[in-house]
Parts: sequence; C-alpha cells; structure tokens
Amino acid sequence: MGHDATPIGCGRTPEAFTGIRRQTVVMASTSVVAVDRPNGLGWRHVTVDGKDAGNVRSIKELGRLIDRAGLESGYDIHWIGGDCTVWPDNPWYRYTVGGLMALGLLATASMLSVIGVRDIFGALTYSGRITGIIFLLAAALEIVAALAAVDYWHKRKVAHSGMIALIGALGSIAVGSFMLLMQLIDRGTYTWYVPLWVFFTLLSVWALITLVHDRVWKAVPHPKRIVVGVAISSLLAIPNVTYTQIYLPYATSPVVNSAATFGKPSLNEGETKMYLPVHLSVKNAGQIPLYILGSIYWVHGWIPAKKKPHFELIHYGEFIMPPGRTLNPGEEFSEDEIAEIAVNNSDESKEYEKVKVEAELYAIRKDRMTIVGDYERSGKNLRQLIEEGKDKDPRGPDQADQPNQKDQHYFRYQTDISNSNEILNAIRGRQRITLWYVHKKDWPYIYVVVEPPGLKVDFDLLDPNRNKKAIDRYGLQQVRGSMQQKPLAELMDMAKHEPSADESPTPTKR
Repeated sequence: MGHDATPIGCGRTPEAFTGIRRQTVVMASTSVVAVDRPNGLGWRHVTVDGKDAGNVRSIKELGRLIDRAGLESGYDIHWIGGDCTVWPDNPWYRYTVGGLMALGLLATASMLSVIGVRDIFGALTYSGRITGIIFLLAAALEIVAALAAVDYWHKRKVAHSGMIALIGALGSIAVGSFMLLMQLIDRGTYTWYVPLWVFFTLLSVWALITLVHDRVWKAVPHPKRIVVGVAISSLLAIPNVTYTQIYLPYATSPVVNSAATFGKPSLNEGETKMYLPVHLSVKNAGQIPLYILGSIYWVHGWIPAKKKPHFELIHYGEFIMPPGRTLNPGEEFSEDEIAEIAVNNSDESKEYEKVKVEAELYAIRKDRMTIVGDYERSGKNLRQLIEEGKDKDPRGPDQADQPNQKDQHYFRYQTDISNSNEILNAIRGRQRITLWYVHKKDWPYIYVVVEPPGLKVDFDLLDPNRNKKAIDRYGLQQVRGSMQQKPLAELMDMAKHEPSADESPTPTKR
C-alpha cells in the first residue's frame, strides 16, 4: 500500500505525508511500517519490517523517517494504539520540564565549582584542598547530568540520558541537604547561599520524582549495579567530607603557656625610685599555629589600708608586638619591660606591702581562619572612630567610667577574617574580629569579639557564653599566664644588693 492507500485504522489522508515522494509501484512483497502507541513524551516508536527505525512525534517526522528508510515502493502502515491523528506531543511541557531540571542541576554545578576552585587554591588544610577537588569532580557530573536532562526531554539520542539525569538529581539532593544540615549544625549566618540551596534541593526532589515516575532505568541493562555504585560512592564521600570538615577541626586543642616574672630591681641615686624589670613570655606548646590578637600585662601594688585594702595599678601595657602576629608550634616569644615605683617615702610613694605582675592575651587558631585585612595597622582610638561614625561598630564599652579621658578611653583593632575553607565561608558569611584595648583607671583590659561586619553587639565581661560561638568555631581563647607576687621589702633588698661579676643580665628575645 503506498501513500495513497488507506492506512490501517486511519482515514485516507495523502496530504498528511507532505515531503514523501508518491509512487505507485506494484510488487509481490510489501514492506510493513509499524507505528507504536505514544509514550509520555509523545514519542511513537517506528519499526520497518520488524527492525528499529527510530521515534517520531508527528506525521511529518514519520514521512521523513520513511524516506530515510529508502521505502520507494508500496508499503503498509500499521498503527498500534492510535491512528495517524494521535500525536500527543506537548513541546512546551517538555521544554519547561527539561529546562527546569537542567537549571537545578546547573545551579548545583555552579555552587560546587565556586567552592571547589576556591578550596583548591585557598583551603588552609590538605584535606580541605582534597575536598575542593571532590567538589569540582561533582560539579562536572552535574553538568553532564544537565546535558542529559536536556537530551532526555528533547531528542533522546543518548540511550541512558534519563538515568544520568536521575543520578545528577540524587547528587544535587545530597549536596543541598548536606549544606543545609551544616548550616543548622554550625548555626551559621543567613547568607544568599541559603535560598539557593533550598531552591535547587526542592527542584532536584521534584526532578527525582518525575524521573522515577518515568521509570528511566528501563533503558539501562543493569540499573541495580549503577544504583549500588552511586550509593557506595556517596557513602565514601559523605563521611570523608564530614570527617575533614567537622571532626578534624575540633579533635586537637591548642596549648599556650604564658608567664610573667620579676627581674632584679634597681634604685636611682636618691633611692626614691625603684626600676623593676618584668619578664613576659608566651610559648605555643601545642601542635596548632596561632594568631596572637592582643596582649596586656599589669603591675599592681597592694595597699593594706584599714578602711579599704586594695590593689592599685602601677604600670601596664602591651607586650606582644605587633598584634596579630603568628605563633607557630614550638615557637616562643618574650619581652622585658620596666615598671617604675616610687619608694622610701618620696612625694609619690605609696605604702605598698607587696607587688604583683600578671599578663593576659587572646589567641585564635590559625588553622581555622585567616586574617585577610591589615590587623596590625587597623588600630584607632575613640576620637578617630567617632569622626568616622564607627565608634559603635560593634558597640564599644561604656564611656561613663572615665569622663575625663573620652578621647583615650579605648583603642580598637579590627579586621575581616576568612574561614578555613569555602564551605564554611558559604555557611557563616563574612566575619570580623574586633579587639578593644580599654584604658580603665584601676584595671585596664582587652576584650575580643568575633561577629559579622556591622552587627551591633554589646559585650559583657561577666558573661561566660558571650564568645561561645567564636570559641567553638575558631578556638578563640583567653590565656591568663602564671603570675608572680613579691613583698616590696624583698624587692628593696634585691635592689640594694650589688651584682657580682659573675652575674649577667637576662637576654631579651624579640
């Protein structure tokens, strides 16, 4: 039967076969073209004499397929599951579904690429850089899956495109769920990444449901093996990322030793002033490199007054310079300072019974973050901060306790930091270190806060949980060194003792 013949189950519609050459040739044998029922995408499978010829979505595509098959003589067309009027293809549906699937997979690939590239070149640990390579490989898989999704909903030239898209959707769900879980565990700052993770995770869940409904694995010879392979890869990758990103950063604790001791004092000619050397030292006794954000030492004298005995401030200052310097494992830093004390009932002398020296510093782990700004040169006093409108960014201490020293009430260091890897940067957003050096009359002090830039925060020295998040994330620690206390009378005896020829001054290490 040629084009003018009446197809089985279909009316005589020769106009429908536009583009197919019409021929009336009588032959003893006639080829049989079988057109199967349409599938969910509107495809109708075509065989010629029982051999696979392809898929078509319209009567015109069928005509072109018959031409390519070289049927120049009469043939019969057998319609199965619908005649020549049944072409249920919905291009807009296919383009929308395929486009959304590809969009979700490409969004995942984009995020994985950004994180992967930045971690390969910028992660602080070897495991972090390995994670970056894993993320780049996963991004490549998502790109292939996006291309497969387009093919599956368009031409289906690749036999396994549906299964590849399904694997990509599973990977996208795993990545999105992992990032959202990390966000909850770490209690990170709400960043622009969060809506992106929610979007492509929900989109990938929808894609997975759609592909499962289409039973895309039917075209794959051994789908169970592929599923098992993907599951094993995920079971290996997820624990590795969890181990390197969550467990390792918290498994090892830094050890910092600090001490403050007196040296041998001396007196001036009139013995009205004592010059008391103070030796201050800090050593990284652990295995973790550190940043020393700031330091302070105090020399106090004890006045045993009947009404109100108290310690009075004699001298104080910084002893680790510059602030923000690195202290590597095994490295030690020391400094010698001189405190001047009025003695022997001079005009400025006080009735000190004993003298005490102690020191304090703030350290933070260098393996969990990087100082990205010029912290050393970021110091500004209150007057400069007021002029710039930044005296409460974050909020500084209350100024009421020193109304006559407003311009010098506190000194502030501040700079941005970057986390140890890009995953944490995406979860936590930008973070900033602020250190206040507060010049309080009897007890000056330093205090550190780690917060997102611009966040208005107050701090409370009596609140033990104020810096809990920074302690958990970055190992921020307040280190109080060992202190020394001696009676003033003992120090006076030491000062009056003439040094022997064998005695030599303690070298100063800087």
